[in-house]
Amino acid sequence: MTEKRHLLSILVDNEPGVLSRITGLFSGRGYNIESLSVAETVDPSISRITMVTKGSPMIIEQINKQLNKLINVIKVSDLTGTKYVQREMALIKVNARSEHRAEILRISDIFRGQVVDVGVEHFTVKVEGDTEKINAVLNLFKPFGIREIARTGGVALPRENK
Repeated sequence: MTEKRHLLSILVDNEPGVLSRITGLFSGRGYNIESLSVAETVDPSISRITMVTKGSPMIIEQINKQLNKLINVIKVSDLTGTKYVQREMALIKVNARSEHRAEILRISDIFRGQVVDVGVEHFTVKVEGDTEKINAVLNLFKPFGIREIARTGGVALPRENK
């Protein structure tokens, strides 16, 4: 069976140690976390963990069962295969020699990016969007030379049924 990326949305009690127990569950069983984002929800006593991991259907089922056994886990939702809105953000420090600056600005503009820092030899561009959009921008910036990348994990919410 092939491994597929899964986007998990996990509601948990907003208490110290909860994230540690969840990541410990993953590392203890040899599962990898590709991205992770955690923040308070509208209710300050609850946090939402948005996590991307890879696995076969059997592994994802095991992950869901193990997560649901943890005492501070309120609800686990696998958003994969459902309709959801997902966004992430990346800060990309790209080499910007004078002959390439206009092209880098055009690419940034096409992807609705924003130059947030300018140096003598670089631009730092902020780009927000889904994973595919971030990857597309990175691929276009690669020929100029990417110095550094800081990338958030994705955050997601299910879409409303119409």
